[in-house]
Amino acid sequence: MPNDYFKFKQFLVKQDKCAMKVCTDSCILGAYTPVTQAATILDIGTGTGLLALMAAQRSPAQITAIEIDAAAATQAQENINSSPWADRINVYQQSLQEFSATNQQLFNLIICNPPFYAASHLSPDQARNVAMHSQELSLSEIVRFCRRFLSATGKLFILLPPTESRNFASLAQAENLHLISALHIFTFTRGKHIRTIQGFGREQITPVPEENLFIRNINNTYTTAFQELLRDYYLIF
Repeated sequence: MPNDYFKFKQFLVKQDKCAMKVCTDSCILGAYTPVTQAATILDIGTGTGLLALMAAQRSPAQITAIEIDAAAATQAQENINSSPWADRINVYQQSLQEFSATNQQLFNLIICNPPFYAASHLSPDQARNVAMHSQELSLSEIVRFCRRFLSATGKLFILLPPTESRNFASLAQAENLHLISALHIFTFTRGKHIRTIQGFGREQITPVPEENLFIRNINNTYTTAFQELLRDYYLIF
């Protein structure tokens, strides 16, 4: 059983009301995404509020966080209220579709750790299904939303498994959102490729910079690259 909270250097994330707990790959997304130049940030599917909080620690931006699940949205609000950045983060308990229907703001940065599993992987836990499975929010809906609401120089950073990341890149390209960076995440050196973080923008970059991040060494210690990436957040580094 995971702990009902996760303590970072500058904030605490309670997670007992959320189907999706704090996980390493989401922390990597929060630490890797470039936020310092963004004045407006949107966190799609905020869950515990983790990514919004990580962004707020490194950025003076005004941050909007949306979450479809009522219990998770309540917990995200609690976590943000107890953080140093409560005045800069607004939580809305809405689906992306509902938010899209009323939103009039453009965002310099959109960050997303979306649901991605197919219906064949459904579990008995409905809240976890909403958090993990794409029947409530498809990748194509995310692409269409970003096409409308990214600013002219805005960027999208999204975390997906390898196969889904390739599918997403094709969908984005069809909407003139171009791949600008890719970070491939591996469990160990010479281990399994588990996730890819992709950056997208309206301008094409050739060649697209790509790199690998290995979380642990063969001896199970954290790699230097992982430690450096998470140093501002993890208490153990």
